[in-house]
Amino acid sequence: MLVYGLINSVILALMALGFNLTFGISGVANFAYGAIYIVAGFITWTLIEKLGLPHLVSAAAAIVVIGLFGMFLYKLVLKRIRGLVISEVIATFAVALVALELLRYIGFIGFRYSLPVFIDGSVEILGAYVDIQRLLILALSILVVVAQYLFTHYTKLGLAFRGIAQDEHTSLSLGINPDRIASWSMGIGCSLGAFAAIVILPLGTITVDSGYDVLINALSVCIVGGLGSTFGVIIASFIIGYAQILTATYISSHYTIIVSLVAILVILALKPSGLLGHQKELEERV
Repeated sequence: MLVYGLINSVILALMALGFNLTFGISGVANFAYGAIYIVAGFITWTLIEKLGLPHLVSAAAAIVVIGLFGMFLYKLVLKRIRGLVISEVIATFAVALVALELLRYIGFIGFRYSLPVFIDGSVEILGAYVDIQRLLILALSILVVVAQYLFTHYTKLGLAFRGIAQDEHTSLSLGINPDRIASWSMGIGCSLGAFAAIVILPLGTITVDSGYDVLINALSVCIVGGLGSTFGVIIASFIIGYAQILTATYISSHYTIIVSLVAILVILALKPSGLLGHQKELEERV
């Protein structure tokens, strides 16, 4: 439980980072996130199986395509309704429904859709056999968090992200275009979701219905940790991750998604802003 709880927690954190980044910068709750995650998996599978492209090339192409789609979605739809929270939720969730049901309609159903692992094999850690793919996820997740920190602190675009996250009106007076930055945050957030899909989906199969589970897990981690707080997301992912492993061990794996739903209800009842909702500093938000 210790080993697999750690890995499950890291998977949840990686799953939620893209959603959290977009909300932390632009304030947009991207309810199409789960669908984007699944679409990235199917794009990668198609490029590998149908076009015969190398795994890494297919993965990189999927990440770029999904990132461009995120920016296009913002410019075409979200830019017109930004600030209208209910409208943003409805619009992005509608995109998710269309994408997932379209995949189902054209025949992407069944258990034959799966991505190859990047590194095959397993190793023993504390008496538990762990796939090398899971250890790769752990290493890549750490790299993503470090890269995100360096990006937001030492690049021009990253500093603009921090400016918008801190005070949009003041940033506008300094020549930072909020819509441009929000578009980039949407694109990068979607790319992070695609990256998570490409490294996590090899652990199982690609199914349309799992898009809804991904959205619920990402929402629960972000809401419990505090929307916009990266440090809060990491803390929440460990709480929910270990709770899911305990549930799967002592009750049933079918109830793990219930843990995420219960976590949302409990935190909204006790502390609606999340664990770090009020205390989060600018460095934590981005």
